[in-house]
Amino acid sequence: MQDVFAASDGCLSAATYDWAAQKLQDVVAHRLTALHRSAHRLLGNSADAEDAVQDALLSACKHLDQFRGESQMSTWLTTIVCNCARMQLRRRPRRLQISLDENIGVEQKYSLSDRLTDPGPNPEEQCRQNELARHLMHQVNRLPSVLRKTYRLREVDGLSLAEIARKLQLPVGTVKARLSRARAKLRGLACPS
Repeated sequence: MQDVFAASDGCLSAATYDWAAQKLQDVVAHRLTALHRSAHRLLGNSADAEDAVQDALLSACKHLDQFRGESQMSTWLTTIVCNCARMQLRRRPRRLQISLDENIGVEQKYSLSDRLTDPGPNPEEQCRQNELARHLMHQVNRLPSVLRKTYRLREVDGLSLAEIARKLQLPVGTVKARLSRARAKLRGLACPS
């Protein structure tokens, strides 16, 4: 069939043009996802890949008369898709722009905005926690000094019962009793009946 494409003026005959147009439709029908993958591999996102494939199909239809039959139609079309994708890359700004809503990763479960969120408390929660801590410390300061000292050593300084007993020179049972009384008083101060 190669001699049919070798016209002296470089234009295809009407029959050859119709054959090439039908072949182009067949390739698009069967290889559209492969063309999209080729563009996506170069461009890195689906929206730009779709644009590149669309530009390539328009260009292929417009220049179908230039198809010489030296290669398969799918090869010719894939080359046009890759060239359109490269043209898009050249037109892109030099800075990387990533959509925060596009799914990322191998499993594509999370968007970039999900991955960038701070796992800690939001400002409102942090403010509430600070207010609760201030209120608790105010209530702790209202405890009798022996209970306050024992409570602070355990809850604020994080000492073990044995360390508190050693520091205050008390038996561990006394430390436990003081902690229990301090907690009971704090519950009573926090929720007066």
